[in-house]
Amino acid sequence: MAGERLGLPMSVPLDGLPRRVRIHEVGARDGLQNEKTTVPTEVKAEFVHRLADAGLTTIEATSFVHPKWVPQLADAEQLMPLLDDLGEGVRLPVLVPNDRGLERALALGVREIAVFGSATESFAKANLNRTVDESLAMFAPVVARAREAGARVRGYLSMCFGDPWEGAVPVDQVASVARRLYELGCDELSLGDTIGVATPGHVVALLDALTGLGVPVDRLAVHFHDTYGQALSNTLAALRHGVGVVDASAGGLGGCPYAKSATGNLATEDLVWMLDGLGIETGVDIGRLTATSVWMAGQLGRPSPSRTVRALSHQE
Repeated sequence: MAGERLGLPMSVPLDGLPRRVRIHEVGARDGLQNEKTTVPTEVKAEFVHRLADAGLTTIEATSFVHPKWVPQLADAEQLMPLLDDLGEGVRLPVLVPNDRGLERALALGVREIAVFGSATESFAKANLNRTVDESLAMFAPVVARAREAGARVRGYLSMCFGDPWEGAVPVDQVASVARRLYELGCDELSLGDTIGVATPGHVVALLDALTGLGVPVDRLAVHFHDTYGQALSNTLAALRHGVGVVDASAGGLGGCPYAKSATGNLATEDLVWMLDGLGIETGVDIGRLTATSVWMAGQLGRPSPSRTVRALSHQE
């Protein structure tokens, strides 16, 4: 990569930031789940292997939701055995919606699961056909059973910064639901900007509210969409607050069906470029990661939306 040959980006650290950030790679699950054309299981497996080879150590592999709702991930049982050779150095969490999904995942030896809740009633109804209270009640036995089985549990909370039906979501409302989800027994809580409307001050306000309610910052992760071009600035605000886990999707894969012109998840390459420039360790080789995203874009038949992928791949 040309940037690497020129020693770019130059590392210029800022005070008050973590020395290391763990990237929670969501491209194989969140990135692919809305693809209309079915991606072959073998291609998904190679994608995960390439991501691991690039240095990513947490790669969300798939979802054990009913195939009727997410046809793209109907091959979860076929995919997971193809990843067994990655070993213990690579964490492969999966999304489970309910007891049945958890049962399927545990039967394959999955050691990390995630549940997906909502901070708003509208999205809870649209996505889970339940109220917020009913969805938390549904998650409670799933989280408890997963922990009893020795599995690590992540909680996703969507619509933390805005909702397409309700508009602005009060910070106190989000913090209250987030704390309830965390207190079910989640090891980690990912705060989702599902429609990409967050700005840095809003991010800080929510993190302040959560830590004020007793949720430790080292249990928090952030998940930004780049719909309005704010994902990196929001990430920097979270890092300054002490967050050390950031969700991202290789090549910027994924979109949001609830936001017009949504550009999808924060691209992992864009994140790594910023973190490299800040002198923050990630363990990720941006050259290998970019090559992986170029390869995956070829499999999908369209260019990557990541600015860093485009810049580096055009300078070969």
